[in-house]
Amino acid sequence: MPQLGLGTWRSEPGKVGAAVETALKIGYRHIDCAAIYMNEPEVGEAFSRVFAQGDVAREDIFVTSKLWNNKHHPDVVEEACRQTLTDLQLEYLDLYLIHWGIAFKPSKEKEPLDETGLIMTEPVSIQDTWRAMESLVEKGLVKSIGVANFTTAMLIDLLTYAKVKPVMNQVEIHPYNAQPELVNFCLAKDVAVTAYSPLGSHGDASNKPISDAAVLSIAKAHNKTPAQVLIRWSLQRGLVVIPKSTNPDRIAENANVFDFELSDAEMEKLTKLNRNYRFVDPIEWWGLGYFN
Repeated sequence: MPQLGLGTWRSEPGKVGAAVETALKIGYRHIDCAAIYMNEPEVGEAFSRVFAQGDVAREDIFVTSKLWNNKHHPDVVEEACRQTLTDLQLEYLDLYLIHWGIAFKPSKEKEPLDETGLIMTEPVSIQDTWRAMESLVEKGLVKSIGVANFTTAMLIDLLTYAKVKPVMNQVEIHPYNAQPELVNFCLAKDVAVTAYSPLGSHGDASNKPISDAAVLSIAKAHNKTPAQVLIRWSLQRGLVVIPKSTNPDRIAENANVFDFELSDAEMEKLTKLNRNYRFVDPIEWWGLGYFN
């Protein structure tokens, strides 16, 4: 699995396809997708065009997608996976993740809320969903399976019954949310970690690691951009990193991170910025403290 990939969350319709094409043409070999991003058909069109040109083959790239929360019932997991394969115009996924460790009630709405603003759930266990995920590996629809947004406790539980081991936990990681304990646990259990929103995410620009004085000073010292420093920080921690962009220059810039190295002191300085601050916290979407 390439350590650097292109994220597609919140990539605008009409732009995400071009972003994927740009990334693949300049050397990216890892694209991160999800059904809930509502842009997989456009990404699939981009794959089709790039493969048809002959410069990049399907087996040369690593594609990740994710099972959305309203498709946790074991009877519909394969259907959801096959829909993603159809949308992406692929015969298999390299990695398929359970997007969140919570099963939503099936509904026309992707995130059904009750009258109090609380997410409506379905009584489906992660164990039942995982069994269905394992069958996708057996059928050759996916090469590997894993999870996203899982806490240490959730992983400990999953590892007690997983016949096919989760190979990945994709979580929000940047210097403001460094998650050292979770990372250490995952790596100790041979579960790789992908850092999403490695530059921070939506919100107040003044409250982002990319604007932090420590990041700016380190970037200046290396003649690099703050984004490159943040990506490099995650890479040197042994994480997979998936910065998102639809800007061709930024896509290229985000990949130009293998010609410098942060010192131990710089790594420590960035890690000490941790404030356990999440830009992605579903309490504002679903009315529940998922990480609490």
